[in-house]
Amino acid sequence: MKKRALITIPISLLLIAVMVASIFLMNLKPAAGKIAQAHKLAEYSKPAVVRILDYAVVQWQFNNPDDPEVIAILEQLDNQSIVGSSGSGAIISSNGYIVTNAHVVEVTQQDDEDIANAAFEQLVTIIADYFKVDYETAYKYMVQYTQYTGVQKALKVILPGGDVLDGDVKSYGAPINEGKDVAVLKIEGKNLPTLPLGNSDNIQNQGNVWVSGYPAAADSDLLSPDSSLVSSMNAGQISATSKKTDQGSPVIQINAAATHGNSGGPVINEKGEIIGLLTFRGDMVNGQEVQGFNFAVPVNTVKEFVNQAGAKNTKSDTDKLYQEGLNLYWGGYYKHALEKFEAVQRIYPNHSEIKQYIANTEKKVGSSKTLWSDYTTIFYIVDGVSGVLIIILLLFTFAFRPKQPAVAAASAAPNPPTVPENTLTDLNNDGKIDVQDILLALQEAQKKQKKDEE
Repeated sequence: MKKRALITIPISLLLIAVMVASIFLMNLKPAAGKIAQAHKLAEYSKPAVVRILDYAVVQWQFNNPDDPEVIAILEQLDNQSIVGSSGSGAIISSNGYIVTNAHVVEVTQQDDEDIANAAFEQLVTIIADYFKVDYETAYKYMVQYTQYTGVQKALKVILPGGDVLDGDVKSYGAPINEGKDVAVLKIEGKNLPTLPLGNSDNIQNQGNVWVSGYPAAADSDLLSPDSSLVSSMNAGQISATSKKTDQGSPVIQINAAATHGNSGGPVINEKGEIIGLLTFRGDMVNGQEVQGFNFAVPVNTVKEFVNQAGAKNTKSDTDKLYQEGLNLYWGGYYKHALEKFEAVQRIYPNHSEIKQYIANTEKKVGSSKTLWSDYTTIFYIVDGVSGVLIIILLLFTFAFRPKQPAVAAASAAPNPPTVPENTLTDLNNDGKIDVQDILLALQEAQKKQKKDEE
């Protein structure tokens, strides 16, 4: 058994090592590489951050034919004025629910008359500037001859990929200083990228946050038109967690840089969850914006309106495949990343980032790392065979022992000399048995045995 064990036990240990190694490789998750968390959050969230345009077009009729200059100005304006705003929002469900501020979509929630009055003030300002008169004078003149003939409202959601879709308001709070500045919109779509809603009760002062959106300050005539489809993300911290508006609505103060256009954009924590929506900034100082004093509606307030709208915060297959692809790409597993990205493109062709990632991945696929989980079936077979061999070797070593042969040494050895009866009698007839008598008796016995063997 000892000789067998010297061979079988090392072999068994080697097979066990093979099994352990295969289990380790099967469960080895691909490393995502040395990618900063902020970069990950930006790439994860960018496809779900949208731009929102809320506006109305007011048609004018000027009734003084004796004033060709004003008529000419109105003709240059196509006899219309446009009022509205631009803001940001985040998709929270794969079927197209979006959260934003109420004040971002305020115009389309107003009556036509209120919209016309706001547009008229804008028109009066243009006339006053053109004729270099004060606003009051221009107003008194224009109000005599001008009337609106129609108001056309429009709410548009611009996806990062460039698609422009009609938005429909499903739940609505109130603009700033009138109530809870939250609105939930709905667009038509499926498999849309989304962002998860967090829990604003868990936020802490000085916690890291990122503000994502489309700040007007980032728009420039020097940039290409498609740059307006790229959201910005700025980092900061939570400055205060328990402030309220005059109406008693809770707000979170943050120091991340933001400006008009960011309104309604998501404030994201380190987990990539929305913990608030940017709503307003601090007061101006000497007519200038002061950065670092911005406020957000807590996400738990947002959830009230999400529930009113009947929306569900669900992660889409697009999110899952895209994030898996990114992690594989950052880890150098380009072959498998390409499979994930191509799957995203099949189910959601207008994804804003996918074409570029596919192009980049195709260039690197030749240097892709090995993903051991692809060989799971082979590992199972190897482990099964190894386990059977180990059992056989152990049985062979410890259970099946060869039969021991009959002991021949005892029969083959010469019989020990026997002392014939009466040998140890008193040979000298002196009544005593001494050593000499014993020796003589043994000699006689050996002679007799030798004679018997012959």
